Amino acid sequence: MKPKGVNRVVIAVRDLEKAVETYSQLLGATFHDVSAGAESYGVRVFISWDAGIELTSPLPGRDSYIEKIIDKRGEGLFGVVFCVDDVDAVHDKAKELGIGVVALIEYDREHIERHLGGMFSKYKEYMLKSADLHGVGAIVGQIEPK
Repeated sequence: MKPKGVNRVVIAVRDLEKAVETYSQLLGATFHDVSAGAESYGVRVFISWDAGIELTSPLPGRDSYIEKIIDKRGEGLFGVVFCVDDVDAVHDKAKELGIGVVALIEYDREHIERHLGGMFSKYKEYMLKSADLHGVGAIVGQIEPK
């Protein structure tokens, strides 16, 4: 397994539209609504692939992990997505090291075509337990361009 670098930072916000507007105006970033795959987690998500920013906010009336984080720590940096060439090998290494996995996010070809504009041939991420990583919200992903 080899690291490929930081893909994006993930920022937890209460007002998603306001955050998209702020970062769009500040950086000239273009954001894409990728909430279709995230709603089952009780969140909405917009990603700027060009700026390397993911903005996520809790859906109203849902008891989401993001809402709990914002209530506890306030808005701000939630995590960092590190790309690797073999995410399953990193997953296995995390288990070997006693690092917990909080969630798996994996999209099939149909979802990638429909909701991510067909930009990728593979999209798979594991969200790792921050308490096991010195307080850092780390997500490891294998995100391969088409």
